[in-house]
Amino acid sequence: MAKKVLLLAGDAVEALEIYYPYFRCIEEGYDVQIAAPSKKKLQTVVHDFVGWDTYTESKGYMIEAQLSFDEVNPEEYDGLIIPGGRAPEYIRLDEHVPKIVAHFFEANKPVGAICHATLVLSTVHQYLKGRELTAYIACKPDVEAAGATYINEPLHVQGNLVSGHAWPDLPGFMKEFIKILA
Repeated sequence: MAKKVLLLAGDAVEALEIYYPYFRCIEEGYDVQIAAPSKKKLQTVVHDFVGWDTYTESKGYMIEAQLSFDEVNPEEYDGLIIPGGRAPEYIRLDEHVPKIVAHFFEANKPVGAICHATLVLSTVHQYLKGRELTAYIACKPDVEAAGATYINEPLHVQGNLVSGHAWPDLPGFMKEFIKILA
């Protein structure tokens, strides 16, 4: 039976951070589903550095969310990936998201969090206390406020948690996630 992987997203999810894991998991033969606040086509975004002190944002491709958060039964999934972008800012406010994420920590299932995904992880700070992880550098205060240690590296693995700094780190991020999931 194929492994099942859940991706949590919403509008303004970083395009590469959802498409790369989505297709990489399909390539491995996994059953992959995207959950969002509602079942719909999500607008992805592309962040890049082009002369500003911070990143710019452009529209990306659309991607279909097959489930709404209230339809997710996390027990059905073997792993969780949370992409970054701006989506984590608001999806963490959904009442179902902390329960979904908590399940993967309680069951010691693989959790992949990249870039701004730490904003979602902050809703389950009890599972981050004393842990180490990386994230986009602007999220360092959120990591520390959750009781974790920020690791200033592009990729970090501790137990069931694979964390990545940003989209350029996706190859290593997915390699480690798949290794833990296998």
